[in-house]
Amino acid sequence: MSSSGAPSTPAANGGTCHARPGPLPDPVCTPGVTNPQVTQDNIATTICKSGWTSTIRPPTNVTNKLKTDGIRDYGYTDTSMSVYEEDHLISLELGGAPSDPRNLWPEPGASPNTKDKVENDLKRAVCSGQVKLLDAQHAIATDWTTAEKLLGIGS
Repeated sequence: MSSSGAPSTPAANGGTCHARPGPLPDPVCTPGVTNPQVTQDNIATTICKSGWTSTIRPPTNVTNKLKTDGIRDYGYTDTSMSVYEEDHLISLELGGAPSDPRNLWPEPGASPNTKDKVENDLKRAVCSGQVKLLDAQHAIATDWTTAEKLLGIGS
């Protein structure tokens, strides 16, 4: 959303990345990247361990630089940093790469947002053994708006 409340859209002569319809990033610019430290075998000591994401979350100075670059690359007409969340396509809680630009994009809108619920639901499903980690990562990277339905979880 723009600061006026209207959806923020890529500029006509804008950047090299183009958001897909709805709240989805460009799959070429932001395909989603996983953290090699997180595997199905170690989820109990990584993503399923309370507080683990805070140990790997990049500092604000890193994400702000990536956010500025992303706003430019996506060619958004509203360049106000406050109207975007620098979001991990594959969330940290699902083993997404913390600071790889291919896993981050300036998601229009404030946090928390609708995607946050999907991330939480997928993490619960992975940690409970209902869904395999790789399946959750693939589903959220492909289209987070349909990930729960694809995996047969959530509401």
